[in-house]
Amino acid sequence: MIKKLLDLRSKGDAEMSFMDHLEELRWHIARSLIAIVIVGVLLFINKSFLFDQIILGPKKPDFLTYRALCYLSNTYNLAPELCIQSIEFQIINRDLSGPFMVHMQLSFIVALVFVFPYILWELWRFVSPALYDQEKRKIGNVVLMSSFMFYLGVLFGYYLVAPFSIQFLGTYQLSTEVANTVDLSSYVDSITGLAFACGLTFQFPLIILFLSRLGFVTPQFLKTYRKYALVGILFLAAIITPSPDMFSQCIVTVPLYILYEISIWVSARVYKSGSDTEIENVQNNSNE
Repeated sequence: MIKKLLDLRSKGDAEMSFMDHLEELRWHIARSLIAIVIVGVLLFINKSFLFDQIILGPKKPDFLTYRALCYLSNTYNLAPELCIQSIEFQIINRDLSGPFMVHMQLSFIVALVFVFPYILWELWRFVSPALYDQEKRKIGNVVLMSSFMFYLGVLFGYYLVAPFSIQFLGTYQLSTEVANTVDLSSYVDSITGLAFACGLTFQFPLIILFLSRLGFVTPQFLKTYRKYALVGILFLAAIITPSPDMFSQCIVTVPLYILYEISIWVSARVYKSGSDTEIENVQNNSNE
């Protein structure tokens, strides 16, 4: 992948040697890593905010999602089970170095989420000189759109997917004789894994948009291979879900498939817009 980017750069700027491109790429990567480290250190210092407010938030009954469900239940006389009063499971740690390692790992994972737009911007700065002006215009504000879709996916995973997973899996009880205790690393991996995975998968419509504008993907192609895409989505959901259970996989599979259908609509809009532009150009030429 890196070699391909370097080759593209070489084509875009013949005056720079391969080693010059490699050196420039190294500095782009270095600046991205420095940004992650700085934000990670700040998050590590603010331990209470990181854990009590962000990570442990979906475990508390006053979490935004649970309060919204309770409001809907009380307002519209829905099922009283929607109003969650408590989540009966305990988070434990069984490893001596567990809290410190989880704290450090989590700080840099959350930092990666915060600096994601900056990393995209650094990547765009490196790749864009290899593109023609026409290609740049077609791609447009790639950093802004990609960042928006990423954060939309993270919020979807954090406020919808993660709470329902915690509520179902954390309170699922085989017997009253069996207490539910969840390992700290398992809980943290579930929260961060679901949120981050949703952020990445929400990039799919944007990828289809770019490929459609460049002429590599058509809506007919996406419709033809819909059934194969469903199999691929199931396989992808099995990979990105932190827990190997069918419930978590279904929670991830449903939005993935919805995103695929949205991608078909996006591709169709791109081609319709292109057809309208061609018709308008033909009419203008005829008038001339």
